[in-house]
Parts: sequence; C-alpha cells; structure tokens
Amino acid sequence: MYIDTYSPWGFTVNGNRVVGPCALVPHSIIQWNVGSHQDITEESFSLFWMLEPRIEIVVVGTGDRMEKLQPEILKGMRKRGIAVEVQDTPNACATFNFLCNEGRVAGAALIPPPGGSPSAVAPSSYVE
Repeated sequence: MYIDTYSPWGFTVNGNRVVGPCALVPHSIIQWNVGSHQDITEESFSLFWMLEPRIEIVVVGTGDRMEKLQPEILKGMRKRGIAVEVQDTPNACATFNFLCNEGRVAGAALIPPPGGSPSAVAPSSYVE
C-alpha cells in the first residue's frame, strides 16, 4: 500500500482514487464513515482489530491539524494490542508510507484536509 496524494476530496492510493475519509488495511481500501475527528469512536476503529493479519499500528490523520482523540478510544486500542499514532493528515500519509515500506503491518484512518489543492506525499518522508 502506498498513498500517492491527498486533497480536500480524498486520496490516491496505489493509483486508485478514494473520495472522502478512508481506512487502509493490508491489501484493502475502505470508505470510513466519519466526517471529522469528533466522529471517531471505538466502534469506528473496530475494523482494525477484526482483521488478519493483525494490525500493529494505526496511523490516524485528523485533517489539516492534529486533533486529540477521546482517551477511552486510545485505551481500547491499546487493550487490543494496537498502537495508535495521531497526526495531521499530510504527516499521517507520510508515516503510513514509511511504516509500510519498513514491512510493518500498519493501518491508516484518514480524514482529508480541508482547502487547498492535491498534494503529493513527501517522498523524503520514507526510505526506499
């Protein structure tokens, strides 16, 4: 999995356009039914602990800036053995690409950043 670009409308992942928020898991892109970081619940993360292979870490992109998630959501993920990294969406895209390039079993939960035009994910953010 590789996130090519992000925009206010969505993402390009492995050359495929995804409109709106999305969840990325190994070999799959899933529409994610959240509008903002305030809509994120433990239930909206449930797909990350139901899948095999087991996700090690979920990178959450909360838009154009990093927003805090509810502590009980993070506690629930830790209880299930899944680390959570919350960042602004541009950095979350770069972090996800880096983790996948390293061979980690990573997931991403991404909300498009508002405003602006499509941006490529910075290639300097990962090691080839």
